[in-house]
Amino acid sequence: MLHTLSVSPWHADIAAMLRLMEHGDDLVLLSDGVTAAIADGRFLEILQSAPITLYVLQDDVDARGLAGQIADSVGRVSYTDFVRLTVKHAGQLAW
Repeated sequence: MLHTLSVSPWHADIAAMLRLMEHGDDLVLLSDGVTAAIADGRFLEILQSAPITLYVLQDDVDARGLAGQIADSVGRVSYTDFVRLTVKHAGQLAW
């Protein structure tokens, strides 16, 4: 399953999202959701404990001036990569 988080993690039900995630799922952080990938942040630690692969949309990171603050452990994807992830997964949940 492909999950996308497009709102600030402070405005999302992260606990519910984690309950629905399974091994092999991917999560792409978009729009204000990219703030969840800030290094040493509260939400990054929570998301990295899940059995998923975590990505941020690079254009949204750049648009918010956060390029130097995103954890190195988080994959950075382009719009083309995002489309590839969409094709890879049969379903998608937007948060």
